Amino acid sequence: MSIVSNSLKRIKPSPTLAVTQKARELKAAGKDVIGLGAGEPDFDTPENIKQAAIDAINRGETKYTAVDGTPKLKVAIVEKFKRENKLNYETKQISVGTGGKQIIYNAMMATVNPGDEVIIPAPYWVSYPDIVLLAGGNPIIIECSENENFKITPEKLKNSITSKTKWLVLNSPSNPTGSCYSENEIKSLAKILIENKQVHILSDDIYEHITYGKFNFFTIAQINELKDRTLTMNGVSKSYAMTGWRIGYGAGPVEIIKAMAKIQSQSTTNPSSISQAAAVEALNGPQNFIMERSKEFQERRDFVVKSLNEIKDLSCINPDGAFYVFPNCSKCLNKKDKKGKLLKTDSDFVESLLENNGVAVVQGSAFGLEGYFRISYATSTQNLKNALKRISEFCNSLS
Repeated sequence: MSIVSNSLKRIKPSPTLAVTQKARELKAAGKDVIGLGAGEPDFDTPENIKQAAIDAINRGETKYTAVDGTPKLKVAIVEKFKRENKLNYETKQISVGTGGKQIIYNAMMATVNPGDEVIIPAPYWVSYPDIVLLAGGNPIIIECSENENFKITPEKLKNSITSKTKWLVLNSPSNPTGSCYSENEIKSLAKILIENKQVHILSDDIYEHITYGKFNFFTIAQINELKDRTLTMNGVSKSYAMTGWRIGYGAGPVEIIKAMAKIQSQSTTNPSSISQAAAVEALNGPQNFIMERSKEFQERRDFVVKSLNEIKDLSCINPDGAFYVFPNCSKCLNKKDKKGKLLKTDSDFVESLLENNGVAVVQGSAFGLEGYFRISYATSTQNLKNALKRISEFCNSLS
């Protein structure tokens, strides 16, 4: 009899982390690999934020804190929501965790019972279904096509809701596609949700500040009728280039926030005291660099999308946010690479691209949609130029 629990057997390791680790191992072995799999900005954490952490250390703020966040950080988060989203919360409605992933994990573990359904539009961030499975729930995957800009429609949402539906997960801007829901699109979905009062919404806003052009970010908690049923997750990882600091936060109904704190009290307890001090400065300090970095991300996006659409048998839509693109490689399938291997799936495509041309990307099937792959352009322009040249050479070599 295996010592491993049955619930753990229901899930798989994170595919994105697996790709990143494989690229690291190949580089360590002396292989020339360009990694486009990691979902983290290549920019450094701003100096004022790093200094805030150093100052906190020098003040001796190295002890345990309140389980789900210091009062000072919770106040900064409340002010952030008021300033940027016109949302009013009290500190008792705020939870701080060790990264955004923990906020989502805590929420699902605290609320999902066996048999509960969680609607997850696909393509999705790889961890959503597995977290639901760990909590004992049933992820209901709703495929959203490229023709729909990879977004769930009101009709699909309505047809997916049952008496067992407990949550809808919305991620905008999206990982892996970069697609963003406009204010009108969110309001259209809201009409369905207002009618179905048993459904809560988990709004993953982690890429909120990475949007392009004239797109205006709007979050579903701004719909008054849904605010009390929405848990909004955000964090400092992407906007402030603080992935390693591991600070995420959520805002929502007091009952859910208290339940999440209970879960956290029996798992990690508080996030790092030093990271929390840094996050206070991130939220309260200068914000101008965010727009500057988004402008650079947009330039990279424009280059990558243009280059991909010039490559034989590839096509790619132009997303409004995040730092990912999700090109279609279906025309490359059922062809052979230069070693004679038949590429039957997008996983075969991705594996062959890495082995033959040294570019690490993530297969679309890992995100719930076969025939695509994800590129993270959160790397230097030179890396992107070299990688796109290799991808072009790879696609041209297929027969």
